[in-house]
Amino acid sequence: MPEYLRSFVMTFVPLFIVIDAFGNLPFLLTAQEGLDRSGRRRIVHYAVITATIVGLVFLFFGRFILDVMNIGVPEFAIAGGIILLVLSIRYMITGHMVTVVREEMVAVVPIGTPLTVGPATIATLLLLAGQYPLYMVLVSFILNMLITWLIFLSAERIARFMGQGGLTAISRVFCLLLAAIAVSMVIDGLHSLGVLGALE
Repeated sequence: MPEYLRSFVMTFVPLFIVIDAFGNLPFLLTAQEGLDRSGRRRIVHYAVITATIVGLVFLFFGRFILDVMNIGVPEFAIAGGIILLVLSIRYMITGHMVTVVREEMVAVVPIGTPLTVGPATIATLLLLAGQYPLYMVLVSFILNMLITWLIFLSAERIARFMGQGGLTAISRVFCLLLAAIAVSMVIDGLHSLGVLGALE
């Protein structure tokens, strides 16, 4: 596999999993109840725009924040991996990664952030930016947000086709993959710090 294609796959797939557009459909559908077509589409637009802006801010300035705080990528990989693992376990047990509170601007909070782009996505963006070319992470993130936008626009049709059980099943599978990625991040971070090498 060409290196650029491998980099794309390794950046696109983790982001697709942590953004979990399908898993967020139940929250979106709940927020859209009682609204007309234009109102439902407006919620989708606001949510995706908010999520994209939050993701881009951390993608471009997150590493600067780490440098200012004197935190290396291996340390962040371990911390980020632990956070992703905790979030994935929480979802498997409770059915959601964060506590959802309905607010006036439900499209921005919680659908845009933290459900679509929250701690898990931010941690993943920062970790990927330290391991792969920034332009590749940017392309993967923007493509993921476009896919999320299309999925959100088709929320009602997807829900009718798959049913609540189908959406839940897909989200649980994605969460299991996220847990595996989290463990891999922790192991890679420990290897980079030489901790595992010293124990071998």
